[in-house]
Amino acid sequence: MRERPLRRTVLNVVGVLVCLTWVFPVYWMVNTAFLSADQVRSATPTFVPFGGDLSAFGRVFDESFVASMRLSLIVTGLTVLVALVFAFLAALAVSRFRFRGRKAMVLTVLIVQMIPAEGLFISQYRMLEGWSLLNSIAGLSLLYVAMVLPFTVWMLRGFVDGIPVDLEHAAMIDGCGRTKAFFVVTFPLLAPGLVASGVYAFLQAWNEFTLATVVMAPGNRTVPLWLRGLTTQSNAAIDWPGVMAGALLVALPVIVFFIIVQNKMTSGLVAGAVKG
Repeated sequence: MRERPLRRTVLNVVGVLVCLTWVFPVYWMVNTAFLSADQVRSATPTFVPFGGDLSAFGRVFDESFVASMRLSLIVTGLTVLVALVFAFLAALAVSRFRFRGRKAMVLTVLIVQMIPAEGLFISQYRMLEGWSLLNSIAGLSLLYVAMVLPFTVWMLRGFVDGIPVDLEHAAMIDGCGRTKAFFVVTFPLLAPGLVASGVYAFLQAWNEFTLATVVMAPGNRTVPLWLRGLTTQSNAAIDWPGVMAGALLVALPVIVFFIIVQNKMTSGLVAGAVKG
């Protein structure tokens, strides 16, 4: 009997160590953002920034950051909205209807998800060039939607499959039409799944780097490209407090988004794990 408490204690200690290992880089980023350049370059590390220095935030919070943040917010918002609409309709069609080519459609979604993004850069660039969409919000949003759509469809399909169609049939027996039964009964139950899928699409679009590098001009950058620019100063030493302050500013919208949707996201992830 003594082995069980000992085993539990060992597992708890290992879990704490793993969590500390995961959290430490985030803590070091926040800590460095509040240090001066001399403290960062010092041989003695400063683990707690008493009397924190806010000058790094002032150095990076300029017009270029505001422009990049605005561009990323617009592109990410469009990506999430359009991807959820199309993924929702596709998942509903695959889950609720039987039609010719249904299995082929599901298989195509999986195959598209397996294609490396690097293998599509040339064709995507030529496509946007032919449509005059290079270095534009519409062009970048289009590529992001295509990037997140396959997995979003697959993810939402599991949520739709997890809701019994008998609920809609019962509502139709009570007098609802098919469309009304879906939106009154089924659609509210899909809200957690839509939130969980939206979080995935948001993170993919917000953190995407390579497509934006290929499509966008140097003067029109998303926040990952702007952040990369802080580390490529050829004529001066890298301002590491500024880089960390910039990384913290870039992470703030993601943190705010998670705070807003955390309850729905948690229930959606749990539902997706036990249903479908």
